[in-house]
Amino acid sequence: VQLVESGGGLVQPGGSLKLSCAASGFTFSSYDMSWYRQAPGKEREWVARISRPGDKTYYADSVKGRFTISRDNAKNTVYLQMNSLKPEDTAVYYCCTPARGFWGQGTQVTVSS
Repeated sequence: VQLVESGGGLVQPGGSLKLSCAASGFTFSSYDMSWYRQAPGKEREWVARISRPGDKTYYADSVKGRFTISRDNAKNTVYLQMNSLKPEDTAVYYCCTPARGFWGQGTQVTVSS
């Protein structure tokens, strides 16, 4: 089983990034997927979740209206489009399969001028 995140980087406040998480080794379309993040010195926090077919999405209040989670089951990939980024969005972002406890290695997002 592998979850491999990509797309992180350094972006200015107000900018955008799109994270990807490529899954392998399990039946991706059978599971809800989530994104979490962990900022320095803080606990890991849930960011967003998407249902198996992708028709239902859920967001933390801190990102609602700015972030969009989506998935492509044909490509075994889940995405996180992040707009209007703020310095407080700086964190390592992880994708995970909540029901199975699979986690990726994370990708760093830094929002700074």
